[in-house]
Parts: sequence; C-alpha cells; structure tokens
Amino acid sequence: VSTNVSYFCLFVFFPFLINCESLVNCKSCGSVFMLLSIHVFIVYFIIEVLSMHQVLLYLLRSSKPLVPEEEIADMLQWEELEWQKYAEECKGMIVTNPGMKPSSVRIDQLDREQFNPDVITFPIIVHFGIRPAQLSYAGDPQYQKLWKSYVKLRHLLANSPKVKQIDKQKLTQREEALQKIRQKNTMRREVTVELSSQGFWKTGIRSDVCQHAMMLPVLTHHIRYHQCLMHLDKLIGYVFTERCLLQLAMTHPSHHLNFGMNPDHARNSLSNCGIRQPKYGDRKVHHMYMRKKGINTLINIMSRLGQDDPSPSRINHNERLEFLGDAVVEFLTSVHLYYLFPNLEEGGLATYRTAIVQNQHLAMLAKKLELDRFMLYAHGPDLCRESDLRHAMANCFEALIGAVYLEGGLEEARQLFGRLLFNSEDLREVWLNYPPHPLQVQEPQTDRQLIETSPVLQKLTNFEESIGVLFTHVRLLARAFTLRTVGFNHLTLGHNQRMEFLGDSIMQLVATEYLFIHFPDHHEGHLTLLRSSLVNNRTQAKVAEELGMQEFAITNDKTKRPVALRTKTLADLLESFIAALYIDKDLEYVHTFMNVCFFPRLKEFILNQDWNDPKSQLQQCCLTLRTEGKEPDIPLYKTLQTVGPSHARTYTVAVYFKGERIGCGKGPSIQQAEMGAAMDALEKYNFPQMAHQKRFIERKYRQELKEMRRERERQEKETDEAEENRK
Repeated sequence: VSTNVSYFCLFVFFPFLINCESLVNCKSCGSVFMLLSIHVFIVYFIIEVLSMHQVLLYLLRSSKPLVPEEEIADMLQWEELEWQKYAEECKGMIVTNPGMKPSSVRIDQLDREQFNPDVITFPIIVHFGIRPAQLSYAGDPQYQKLWKSYVKLRHLLANSPKVKQIDKQKLTQREEALQKIRQKNTMRREVTVELSSQGFWKTGIRSDVCQHAMMLPVLTHHIRYHQCLMHLDKLIGYVFTERCLLQLAMTHPSHHLNFGMNPDHARNSLSNCGIRQPKYGDRKVHHMYMRKKGINTLINIMSRLGQDDPSPSRINHNERLEFLGDAVVEFLTSVHLYYLFPNLEEGGLATYRTAIVQNQHLAMLAKKLELDRFMLYAHGPDLCRESDLRHAMANCFEALIGAVYLEGGLEEARQLFGRLLFNSEDLREVWLNYPPHPLQVQEPQTDRQLIETSPVLQKLTNFEESIGVLFTHVRLLARAFTLRTVGFNHLTLGHNQRMEFLGDSIMQLVATEYLFIHFPDHHEGHLTLLRSSLVNNRTQAKVAEELGMQEFAITNDKTKRPVALRTKTLADLLESFIAALYIDKDLEYVHTFMNVCFFPRLKEFILNQDWNDPKSQLQQCCLTLRTEGKEPDIPLYKTLQTVGPSHARTYTVAVYFKGERIGCGKGPSIQQAEMGAAMDALEKYNFPQMAHQKRFIERKYRQELKEMRRERERQEKETDEAEENRK
C-alpha cells in the first residue's frame, strides 16, 4: 500500500508541477511528462501496483481520529498487550491536526499514562525531532568560538606526524568543553516533543511515502535539466549517448543537489514526517569522495596505486573532466599551430597557443555555447563577480571538451573546437584542414630511399630496430634528433625545437587520459602531481638515456665523439621523438610507447613518494612543524654564489628554515640549484613527516616494496655483468 500511495502522490502532484512556468523554461513540458509516464509505466510492470480507486479507498478508510473522544475511556482500560498492538500500528504513521504548526507529525511513540486519576486525558504523542541548527548550539557565539579553536588545533595535530602529550591534553579539554555546551537542554539538537493526541487524525501514510514525496522536486529538477541538455546537444552539434557525462561536465564543484527552491522547508518536513534517522545526516559519508585538503588526505590519496581496469569516478563535479579537457584543448591548439605555421619558431607558437587556451578566451567560447544557462553551480557569493563566473565558464568549457573527447573521440572534439573558434566557413576550413609537414610534402609517399646515400639516416635505422618502429618518413626522425646548434640543413630543414613544442602537448594529453581513466579516486590536483612526475625533464631524460638516444643525437661536432648531453637536452630529444612518432604514425603509437616506457614507472613513483618535486616536499614538511597561534615557518632560499661565463653559469643556493641553514645545492640555473638544495635538506634534516610517509607506505605496501627492491637489485646486477662483458 505504501508503494501505491507514493505513486498516487506522484500522479497527483506532478501534473500540477508540470504546468508551472518556473518548471519548464524549455519548450517541451509534454515530453517531460511523457518521460515520467514511461518511468511509472515500467514500474507498473515491475512492482504490483493496485488500481487507483483501491488507493483512494485505503486513504478514506484510514482518515479517522487517532484517539476518538467517545472511545478514550475504553482505550485506557485495554490490556497492556492490546494497547501495545495499537501503539505499534500507529508508530511511524503520519498524523495531522489542521491549523497547528507543523500540521503533521510522525508518531515515534504513543503513551497513555494518566498523571491525575480524577481527570481523563488524551494519550501523548511522542516525536523524536531535530531542532534546526540555527536554534541550537551552532548559533551560539561562545560555542562557535570554542568550536573554531578546537577544529584549528585538531587540524594542526592531524598534520603533525609527532604529536606532543600536552597538545593531546589541550584537544581533549576543548572537546570536553564542547560536550558540556551540547548537553545543556537549551542547546541540544536532538529534542523530544510531547503532544496531546486530541484533534489528531490518522492519514494511513507512512514516513517512506513522505520521503518519496520530498524527492519530487529533485525528480522534476532532474527531468527538466535533462530536457534542457537536449537543447545543449543541438548547440554543441554532438548528441551524447551517456547523458550523465554531459551533466557531469556542466556541474561546478560548488553545486550540491538539494530539495528544490526551498531546501530548509524540505528538510524540516523530512525531520517531522520522514524516516527517523539515528543521526542528523552523516557528513563523513557525504564528503568521503569530496575531501581533498590536508597533508594526511594528500598522502592517503597519493599512496593509491592505479586500477588495471577503467572504473568510473565517484567525484561528482567537473574538476577531473576539466583536467582532461585542458590537455585536449592544448593538444588541438598545438597541433594546428604547428602545421599551419611551418616557419614559426617555438617561441611564436607558444605565444599564439597561450592566446587561444587562456581562460578569458575559453570563457568567450563558452558564452557562444550559452554554457552559463546550463551550468549547475551554487548561486552564492563565490560566483557573484563577473571574473569568477567567467573563470567557472572557462573550466566548464574545458570539461565539455573533455567529455566530448571521452565519448566521441579526438575527431569530434577537434570539429567542435574548430566550429567555435571561427564563425567564418573559410577560416574554419583552413583551421581544420591543415597541410602536411614540409618533409612529407617533399616526399609524399616515403623518403626511405634516401637512406642509401645518407650516413645520418643509416645510423638512425639502428635506433628504429632497437625500438621496433620503421618510420615512413625517416627524415622526421632525423629532424627530431637534430639539436639547435646544427641550424638549417637540407636533410632535416631545421632543428628539433618546434617538434619539442608539439611533443610536450602530445605527452601531456596521453598521460592525462591514462591518469584520468586509471586513477578514479584522485582529484584534479592529485592527478596534476602524478602527471608532473611523468612529464618532466628528469623522467624524460632517464627514458631517453635508457633508449640510448644520446648516441643518435645530430650535432655540429665534426670529431663525432660521444657528447654528454644535459638533462634538459635529453628531455627535449624525447619530446621531439614523440612528435615525430605522432606526425609519421598516429596517436595510437604514442599511447603504446608511453604504456611501455612511462606508465609502469608510476608504481615506483607512488611507492617511493616521488610524485612531488623536492621544493614542494620540503615546504610540506616545514608546514607540519608549525606552532598553534603563530605564522608558519617556510623554507627560504638564498643565492650564495654565481660563477662562470654568461652562457655556462653555475649557481650555488642555500635553503634556510627557522634561521638555520639546512641544505645547499648547485646547478646551471637558480631553479635547479634550489631543487638541489631542497633535496639536500630532505636528506640531511630529520623531518618527522618524511619518516611518517615512509612508515605509512611500508605498512600499506610491504610486499610490493620487497618485489620492487628485488627487481632493482636484479637490474643492477645485469647492468654490472653487461659492463664487465663489454670491458
């Protein structure tokens, strides 16, 4: 019967709601009602639903006084068992007394105790309710002040790897003081309400029906919004199969679905008439996948290994999609600029790309699509300013591109981006149909016939054999290995810096997509940290060394002696090679290459906690040592010495913490010297946070760490044996 009544409520209220102007700003209210009718029609065949006249008969039969005045004397004389049976029947039922505020209430208990034997009184309705937060201790200034100091200290201790006993005592004292305030009768949130049953009528409706009815605003919002998204499909020019993906792209982090236009009224109704909850909401469960601040949360999330099979994320806003879309937009822009301006150096390409991918421009493209009409966000002070709203729209646009890329692929994302960039058909055609690479124009089919006459190309065939890829245009590979010092030549038509510009964007996209799919619990910031550990000079140079790329580098050194290349130069070589692989083959080859050479390293980075650069790691360690009530101490870097000519300088930098010098480093740039100083400080200074991180990982991945160490020892042994054999 409960199920029938809930669907009765659905049929009674929904036609009224469907005719409200506020409900249907899009044009097809009939389609919305049709969707609902289909939903109920399906339910009709899944659940056994009574005919509507039976439901109405039930409601009419139930509508009678809770305790009839003429029967009260007899009811008071009932045996205990008979009374308990009646009380149990009424328990959980909604009773109503028109004219009272609130007019309806849930019965949690029905008591018939008579305190005065000379006067017959009506039984008492007991309701276990919840006082609104504003009227309880949450609105008390003294409580608020104490609560803030308690939260501050708790957060401080949570981020401290070694907690002092005196600090623990302070926290306990504040917790006890808060508990005392909560226990005052005037401050309690959980309240017991006792009402006379006189004038109350039974409804026959249980609290689960109210729960269903209160979901109606959410249901209508959901159906109306998805009807609006059909209009957005037309504006985009792409129809989403997974409509929830489009909704996710439009959901700003500030948005939390509530109970319609008046959420407080809905919550009060649920408190009075809904299913009784043991606790008022469970914030921990609600924010389980939302919390991302704090050093301990960071360590916890960043210690999770990637999942082998792609799985959906439980993070219900568009930050992750925006992270993916940002890489797609940068990739599309880089590729088109690279092909359209073959004579423009990498500096000019980077300038043009910045102009296209900056938030201000993306917000304009979002305005073209009218995304501000479809965005789901909290209409609070956060997005009141025009600049903040524009920034949110730019993020929303990137999330949309990410969603199109995920479902429709790169070509759909490319077409959409091209349509939005240019109104003119001619300009759009130029942008979308860019010419091939100049080296491909010279030899449209293949240039491998030139290998016989070129010693440089002959040498590169050895590299092709080592990686198992034969280039159709081998001169693209030669261009990728040509250093800047060589300059223009007829074999490669230039050096590799333009390719390095393109290769960086390609790697960013492939790494971003992999992390998005295989790390569903990571927020955008956590994914960025993981990507930085993969796409950086240090990792790229290491892969280049392992592949022996330095042996194939084309320089202007006539002696042909092996040259020791700097880390940055090696990293540029690898990025250029990635670009050559993409131009000659396609993105699938780059995916395969990174699957073999890059992504397996993620496990090692996570287990060794190498996902953070030394400077950031040092700052985190210093912040965990801050004192309550004082400004946190942060590491300070000072340049001690600069030696060497302007083209080959060496900088010496020291890092200080609390006035003490804790590390020193040298490097060809101030930034690299600071990194070296930070690394030195992390090794020498006894930071409790570092020990805490190591213990955390050791406990969580004991077996994996053992296997990783055995593998490393095996590789070192093989390297030593190979070196001895070579000698």
